[in-house]
Amino acid sequence: MPLAPGAAPHPSSVDADEVEKFSRIAAQWWDPRGKFAPLHKFNPVRLGFIRDQAAARLGRDARAPLPFEGLRLLDIGCGGGLLAEPMARLGFAVTGVDASAKNVGVASAHAGQSGLQIDYRNMTVEELLVEDAGGYDVVLNMEVVEHVTDPGRFLRDASRLVKPGGLMVVATLNRTLKALATAKIGAEYILGWLPRGAHDWRKFLTPDEVRLFLSSEPVAVQGPFGVAYSPLADRWSLSQDTSVNYMMTVERA
Repeated sequence: MPLAPGAAPHPSSVDADEVEKFSRIAAQWWDPRGKFAPLHKFNPVRLGFIRDQAAARLGRDARAPLPFEGLRLLDIGCGGGLLAEPMARLGFAVTGVDASAKNVGVASAHAGQSGLQIDYRNMTVEELLVEDAGGYDVVLNMEVVEHVTDPGRFLRDASRLVKPGGLMVVATLNRTLKALATAKIGAEYILGWLPRGAHDWRKFLTPDEVRLFLSSEPVAVQGPFGVAYSPLADRWSLSQDTSVNYMMTVERA
């Protein structure tokens, strides 16, 4: 259940080593050829998925100029703002939280340069849950859960930030041998797409584990929806293949 107003948060699931890892390269968030180049290529497919799922769940016309005006969105582990900024352009009132102060600094500076009003905060999900439980129409939990110390508690806490009738979108990596070969060994050590040590394969989650972690919450979990990369087209797209990257939707009753 959500914490009572004014209650102290329970211990954080933040992994300090993971935070430091991303803080060291925070200045490169908006460099499409830098350390986060794979996310720049990944962004179009996940943005389209979020837009379409949110429109269907919240009864909005995704083709409208500002389809989500008047709705609140939370981007957990917002990094430099690669998702938060396009969400703000769709009309959402966006809050972005990140455990790295350097990430928040980069995100805030870039939003200012872009003329966007985004509420960036250097805080954890557990801290936000104390002051804003059930406050968001949409919560983005994208490529974060594989970097925390207690994924089950983290997912449950994140889901409690969603308003009744709202939506959380989760994206992560599947713990399969194919993911080990491609997303870990291939991407980090052979192709150099990601910094070495960016991921720990043992912390990848299966879709069944995501469902199990959320089974005690009043939510409906849909998916997984696979995402695959085409070397020939040099782009990501939705796929039936969920063995590496996948997304799931979590609808709160």
